[in-house]
Amino acid sequence: MSLSRFIKHLCSHSRKVGQCFSKADLAAITKAIGDSENKHSGQICFAVEGALEVPALLKNFSPRDRAIEVFANLKIWDTEHNNGVLIYVLLADHAVEIVSDRGIYASADVSTWDVICREMESKFARNQYRAGALSGIELVSKVLQEHFPKSAASKNEIANEPVLLGIK
Repeated sequence: MSLSRFIKHLCSHSRKVGQCFSKADLAAITKAIGDSENKHSGQICFAVEGALEVPALLKNFSPRDRAIEVFANLKIWDTEHNNGVLIYVLLADHAVEIVSDRGIYASADVSTWDVICREMESKFARNQYRAGALSGIELVSKVLQEHFPKSAASKNEIANEPVLLGIK
């Protein structure tokens, strides 16, 4: 672990999430997820975290490691058709990770998700957090529409509201 990363995470705080995503932005993300899930049977969760806590930093958790942990903790894997997708944003590292459940993983390869992550990170680097999030949700939605079309039995299994991690 680099000292600069450690310091960056220690100096970041939960207010960073509110600085990057206003209440209106979070409402727009919630709406975008709801609109998206009306077009396919997949489940999308958007989670954002300002910085890692010290224990994770000491274990040298990468953004990917943390995304997988969040995926498990939020039980995104526990959908009826194994079609949950987590879009995870770690602001201190300027990183976006997408983790998909096994039903989707078999249909969309890692490079598909990487392209979406880099697109979002590009917008975030220009302080376009809302645009980046909405673009990412739209791109994930297109993948889900292709592989998990909407069916009459589709139901909302994961809340559409963004999950704000580390907010006290």
